[in-house]
Amino acid sequence: MALVRWEPVTMNRLFTNLFDTPTGAAPSVSRWVPAMDLAETQDAYVLRADLPGLSPDDVTIELEHRVLTVSGERRAEEAAEGTGWRRVERSFGAFKRSLTLPEGIDAGAVAASFDNGVLTVTIPKPEERKPRRVSIAVEGAQPKAIEGSEAE
Repeated sequence: MALVRWEPVTMNRLFTNLFDTPTGAAPSVSRWVPAMDLAETQDAYVLRADLPGLSPDDVTIELEHRVLTVSGERRAEEAAEGTGWRRVERSFGAFKRSLTLPEGIDAGAVAASFDNGVLTVTIPKPEERKPRRVSIAVEGAQPKAIEGSEAE
């Protein structure tokens, strides 16, 4: 069972170059989709996104209903007056990437940092629910705990 799921799915990425070319743009210019990795440690999920040329002010991170969304925009550079582009290979534009997190994530504990064009988002894993010990009261006797459970 997958704990997290990326949106848009991989199939959408295959069609990015074909269908997401800005209107009127040269065929070599496509919508920018930053590379992102998701690692799992013992205590957290760690998302790293390559966002060269962006600052923290260019990026938005939102967590709503178990969905973490990273969005932003890398703007195209303007050619200086009297100059023109001979070749443009670096993509630009708005991006939005989302992933679904497991139940129980504490939104207040999610932390983000930005260093040398790499965004790191640390998402602490939810604490596992421990079984609750239930006592059975019997008149005139000590309560008996249900076996196989842990005390709170």
